[in-house]
Order: sequence, then structure tokens, then C-alpha cells
Amino acid sequence: MKKNILIVPGDGIGQEVTEVGKKVLEKIAQKFGHEFTYDEALIGHVAIEATGNPLPDETLAKMKASDAVLFGAVGHPKYDNDPSAKVRPEQGLLKMRKELGLYANLRPIKLFDELLGASSIKPEILKGSDILFFRELTGDIYFGEKGRKNDGDTAYDIAEYSRYEVERIARKAFEAAGTRRKKLCSVDKANVLETSRLWREVVQKLAPEYPDIEVEHMFVDSAAMMLIKDPRRFDVVVTANLFGDILTDEASQIAGSMGMLASASIGDGTGVYEPIHGSAHDITGKGVANPLASVLSVALLLDISFGLKEESEVIIAAVDKLLKDGYRTHDIKDASTPADKILNTEAAGEELLKRI
Repeated sequence: MKKNILIVPGDGIGQEVTEVGKKVLEKIAQKFGHEFTYDEALIGHVAIEATGNPLPDETLAKMKASDAVLFGAVGHPKYDNDPSAKVRPEQGLLKMRKELGLYANLRPIKLFDELLGASSIKPEILKGSDILFFRELTGDIYFGEKGRKNDGDTAYDIAEYSRYEVERIARKAFEAAGTRRKKLCSVDKANVLETSRLWREVVQKLAPEYPDIEVEHMFVDSAAMMLIKDPRRFDVVVTANLFGDILTDEASQIAGSMGMLASASIGDGTGVYEPIHGSAHDITGKGVANPLASVLSVALLLDISFGLKEESEVIIAAVDKLLKDGYRTHDIKDASTPADKILNTEAAGEELLKRI
């Protein structure tokens, strides 16, 4: 198979973890006889510094021309502390999603048994958890009208959804549930929000088309509680942009660390694959970032965009073997982890490559 893959490291530790992800792609290509070619592009803070634009036209053109994108992260503290900044790294991320039509964000919450002790949740509650989130990605409060009024003393952000936006991601979630445990939980806030009432209405209307799928509707505050109380009750979860952003970060505790969670952003064109952990500037340049979320994003890329399921499973098995052999990165180590088993970013990558 011949494919063109665009590497977009972005900001912070995105640059460190995508380097490991690329090495995994190279190893897979070598092992299975594929031909992957690579290019790189700028986004986020580094793009603003270089061009003044968080998503340069050249980057967008390369994304559209590639077969898949391996993405790092965007963000920088200087913007977090300056609410008046007109140009921000996250604008590049939102524009990328809009321009590429990336309306469905898939976030598998996969728990490796060896990391049962890495979470703050009791192991007996966690064991066996396996959740697939579908987060809608191009609507909601992130893309609605926003601004200030009353001389800047009042701010507003408008949440908005259209019927077709809800239907297209709900269908993907129903279809995924059909390949798993046939359970779908739709999360909303229909007791308060009109957008949520539309959301629930659409999901209810679609449900009869999937008679083998057990559908549950849950308010977002209840879902947030149940994720911690009884994560095993969930199989496939579909929800709106804002709720999905928050709930999947919360669900990272199920997996032990954000450094273990991959994601796929897909639509009608080029798919984008990235870890959910963000730019993490507090550890940037220290060599301690966990690259496994980026590696697992590569596994998603091979499976979803290229249909290479065996290759994807080889990567997941290599991660599992690395953990079974007792190796840990700094974010998932505990008091019982021997010092010689605690790996920095580069060493974790090298040990993983040995297991592919």
C-alpha cells in the first residue's frame, strides 16, 4: 500500500510525541511492505510565530492533499494568560476541523490491565472498562456566534445545532455500537437546553432504524458521575462538542492518564489522528511526555483511514507487551515501579519499536 501521511507536530509536547508516532509508522511500513511517504506542516503557536496565521494556507492545502494526518497538539501559555489576544493557536485547530469537515471525533477509552493501579479510581470499579466516545466536532458553542456587549462587560457564546449535524454523528455511533456490545448512550442536557432537546429528538427518531441497539439517554451531569461510579455500564457514547470535550478528559482517569488516550477526527475527507492530552507546556522539552497516546493514534489511523486492521492490532499488542514487561512513562508510574523501568519519551519509543 502506498499512502501519503502529513505530520503536523504543532506545539509543546506535540513535537516530541509525533516523532515517536512517525517512527512507529516507519516500522510498520517496513514490517508489512507498505510505502508511506511523509511531509510536515505548521499549525498553532509555531505557525503564528512563523507566519502570523495559526493555520497557514500551505498547511491546509497539504492536509487536503494527504491520505491521513498525524497531529500533535496546539496551545501556548502566553495566550491562556491574555484573553484579549485576537489571534490564538486554537483558532487553527477549529478552522482545520471546519475546513476538513471533521465532524466526528472518536475517542476510545481503552484500559490496559497493567494500568489498573495508575488511576485514582478503584481497580475493581475500572476492570473491564471499554468505552468508545463519539464527540460532535463542528457545531455547538465552539462555532456559534460569540462576542461582547455593554462596553465589554457582558460576553456571550451561542450554542447551535442543525438536525443534519446531529443525525450524521448519531448514525456513526449507532453503526459502531452494532459492532460492539450493542449499547448506545446519548448524552445531553434536554431538561434545560433547546439544542439538547433537538439532539434527543433526532436520536430517538433514528433509534427504530437500529432495533438491535439498546439506547439510553442521560443528562450530562449524571453521565459525568456515572463515568466515575460505574464506567463499565458504558459501551458507545455520543454527545455534543462541549460535553464531549469535558467528559472524555474526565474519562482519561479510567485509562490512568491522558497520555494513554488516542483520538480520530473523521468526516468526508482526510482523517486527523491525535492524542487528547494537549500541548502540556509544563513538561515540554523535559523528555518525559508519554508517547503512547500518539502511538495509539497511529493504530487508529491505520485501521480507520487505511483499513489496515492487522497492522493496527500489532501496534496495540506492542503497547500491551511494553506495559506487561513493567515499563512505564512518568505519568503512569507508581511507587512500585523500579527506577530502571521508568522511561523517557525517546526510550519508550525505542522499547516499543522492539515489540512490533
